[in-house]
Amino acid sequence: MKRDIKQIFSAHIEKFVPGGQGIATLENGKKAFVWGVLPGEDVEFETTKNKSSYCEGVITKVLKTSDKRIQPKDECYLSTSPWQILDWDFELKSKSEIVKECFKQQHLDLEILPCKTDGKQFYYRNKVEYALYYDHDDKLIHLAFHMRGSHGKIPISQSSIERPEIFARASEIVAKLNAEHDEARKYQSLLLRCNQAGEVSGDLFVNGQPHPQMLTLKDTLLDHEYSYSPNGFFQINLPVYEMALQEIKDQIGDGKLLDLYAGVGSIGLSVAHDGQELKLVEINGAAVEEMKNNAAGRKNTECILAKSEDVTDYITPDCTVILNPPRAGCDKKLIEKLIEVQPEKIIYLSCNPITQARDVAMLAKAYNCSAAQPYNFFPRTPHIENLIILTRK
Repeated sequence: MKRDIKQIFSAHIEKFVPGGQGIATLENGKKAFVWGVLPGEDVEFETTKNKSSYCEGVITKVLKTSDKRIQPKDECYLSTSPWQILDWDFELKSKSEIVKECFKQQHLDLEILPCKTDGKQFYYRNKVEYALYYDHDDKLIHLAFHMRGSHGKIPISQSSIERPEIFARASEIVAKLNAEHDEARKYQSLLLRCNQAGEVSGDLFVNGQPHPQMLTLKDTLLDHEYSYSPNGFFQINLPVYEMALQEIKDQIGDGKLLDLYAGVGSIGLSVAHDGQELKLVEINGAAVEEMKNNAAGRKNTECILAKSEDVTDYITPDCTVILNPPRAGCDKKLIEKLIEVQPEKIIYLSCNPITQARDVAMLAKAYNCSAAQPYNFFPRTPHIENLIILTRK
């Protein structure tokens, strides 16, 4: 396979793109997407991908600095949280602006509300997967992350995105590997997760072996208790997720509730009223088993293993539909059925405002949407969670 030849370019950064990079136009007209930069800056960067019409790269030097740039907390920030270099208020503003741009590209002029946050910038992430790195100089295994735009690894002695309990446990595991003179190359990665109480679960993934069984964790969202696997479907920033769940719950009426792309059921089960008819649909079998455990004892609840686009008969005019699809957005077949049947209300929570805007543009034929509410589920990264409430015209 032919590899891209790395090059150094100078560029003026115009703005952020939805993926979180800064965009620049090079002298030859090629577009450049660069990590580690801010709008308005002049920089040098090294390419990590070089195609005929565009290139991608990582900053090597700032020639003209934005007044919104701050010192990153971690040396490994480009691997874990590339927006550590942004002033906090500028991060929140930039996320709302990115959402606005996504909808503008679909010719939707929505009000974009200020990005909601609990104010916690670091030590929020409850799940991390580490790489392992063997240093031939000190003859020790180190925790590591993969370098952005590369297959290389960067060893770490500090990381400020995950909860401290996770990093402490990871450090203990690596210390044990070193004490036993184990080999880093045996392992694919180390996955750890903790709940709000600080209890940590997870394990090493051995190359060529099935993933091990891990101790189940428990957490509570809006007074509903959930159990979940460390390697399963569950949000990584529960305090901010709970803020979004409360907003969704405030929008739920007393009619039937259909939760599509439901994961382990954490949206539908958290927001449904007592006794309300609830159907939860999920394609992942392991997630559905966890969903059934989480729904145990709740009346009028059905857990369904299926693709969301294959159960469109459940969509009725008198129901509220919750959508929380993967980054690819909703299947076109599902969107067409929603437009045909026109349920009373659609609540759409998305981790990708690009595909969300595409879907909402189609739904706008039959639905009104007054505002978009971004949430900062992933501080110090460009990732955005966005909530849209659609009401039938």
